[in-house]
Amino acid sequence: MNGRVLSIAGSDSGGGAGIQADIKTVTALGGYAATAITAVTDQDTRAVYDVQAMPPEFIAQQIKSVVSDIGADVIKTGMLASQDIVSAVAEALRDYAPGIPRVIDPVMVAKGGHRLISDDATEVLLEELVRGAAVVTPNLPEAEVMIGRKIATADDMFEAVDALRALNADAVVLKGGHLEGNDLIDLLITRDGVTVYEGRRIHSTSTHGTGCTLASAIATGLAQQLSLADAVDRARQYVVRAIETAPDFGGGHGPLNHGHTVAGSLNSQQAG
Repeated sequence: MNGRVLSIAGSDSGGGAGIQADIKTVTALGGYAATAITAVTDQDTRAVYDVQAMPPEFIAQQIKSVVSDIGADVIKTGMLASQDIVSAVAEALRDYAPGIPRVIDPVMVAKGGHRLISDDATEVLLEELVRGAAVVTPNLPEAEVMIGRKIATADDMFEAVDALRALNADAVVLKGGHLEGNDLIDLLITRDGVTVYEGRRIHSTSTHGTGCTLASAIATGLAQQLSLADAVDRARQYVVRAIETAPDFGGGHGPLNHGHTVAGSLNSQQAG
C-alpha cells in the first residue's frame, strides 16, 4: 500500500517506543518510514536513565533532507524535549513541508513516569504544532496538561471535548487507557462530532510504546489515503493485537509485538 511517513521523534534504546516503534509500525502496515531523530535515550523496560537531545539545527537538517528527496505524505511527531527543538521542528515544517498533514503525539511523560518534555516547550508545542494538525493523540495525563483540567473519568473526557476542540487541530484522538476499571473508551473528536470507541482493558505489562504505535499507525493510514475514521479504526485494532501477542520482554513495561501482521503473513506462506 505504501504511504510515506516521516517520524520526528526520539530513539528508544529498548526498541519499544519512539523512532523504533514508529519504523516497525509503519513498515508492518505497509508504509515507508523515514526519520528525523530528536534525541537519544538510555532506557529499558523499567525506566529512562538519560536523554541526550540532538542539536535543533541538526534535527531541521534531517527534515529538510528527507522531504526534499524522498518526500512525505504525512509527518508524525513524537518526543520533542525542549522549546528550542519544538521551535526548530515547527520552522522546518513551515519551510520544507508546507501543506503536509501532521499527526502530533504530544509525548510528555514516559510510561515509567519520567518527564520527556520541558515545561516551557508545552506552550510552543500547542501553538506551533498542535494548532492546524490533522490529528493530535493525547492520553489523559497529556490532555490534562494541554487544557489545564483534570480528566479522571469517562464523563470528564466528554466534558473536555470543547476545550480540546479549542486547541484548533482538525481532530483529536483522546485515549482513555488511564481510566480506572476494565471498561475503556477512546474518543475521536472532530468539528462534526464525537465518535466513541469502546473496549476492554487488556491486563498486560507489555504496554510500552502504545502511544507512539497508535499515532504512527494513524499516520500510516492517512498516508495511504484511508479516511480518518478508517485510519483510527485500523490503528486501534493493530495496537490491541500488538498488546495481546506481546513477547513479554523485560522486567518492567515491556514492548508490543509490532510485527504481528508480518508474522501472520509468513505463517500463512509456510502453511501453504
